[in-house]
Amino acid sequence: MPVLTSARLVLRQVRSDDAAALFPVLSDEALMTWWSSGPHRSVEETRTYLEPAAVGNWRSWAITRAGEDIALGWVAAHDRRENVSEIGYILARPAWGQGIAREAVAMVLDQLLVTEGQRRVFADTDPENIHSIGLLTSMGFVREGYLRAEWETHIGVRDSLIFGLLRDEWLAHRQ
Repeated sequence: MPVLTSARLVLRQVRSDDAAALFPVLSDEALMTWWSSGPHRSVEETRTYLEPAAVGNWRSWAITRAGEDIALGWVAAHDRRENVSEIGYILARPAWGQGIAREAVAMVLDQLLVTEGQRRVFADTDPENIHSIGLLTSMGFVREGYLRAEWETHIGVRDSLIFGLLRDEWLAHRQ
């Protein structure tokens, strides 16, 4: 898995030893409202969650500041079909409002759509997750679908919005 770098960020593979840094993110009840599982109760639970077997086919890049190897969150991608990936992300609340999520997601989109030449990336988000919807739409993603009662989560059965981005749309958006 390639390490992705910018002037201020380094995205590298998530490791189980990121558990202590990511536990505050994954134990934040408000932040975890829109996640597929409930808030974590211990660092050990987070460590288990980050194990490669738990991650499965997802490629997860830890978001770190250049010069600091402390995970602030991650951007993950899962190859769903040939040349099509699903993307997901989470970021520690103290890092919000600094453009970090936008920059990290853009780095992964460049990897998937430009470097790897995939044709499409999509994201699945809760209709009430206004922060995620705002990020996706500001990056050129288009709302493609509304799935009713799609997910059974720790807060109940939830609907889902699907947002998609094509390679040509991303290239145009970058300019």
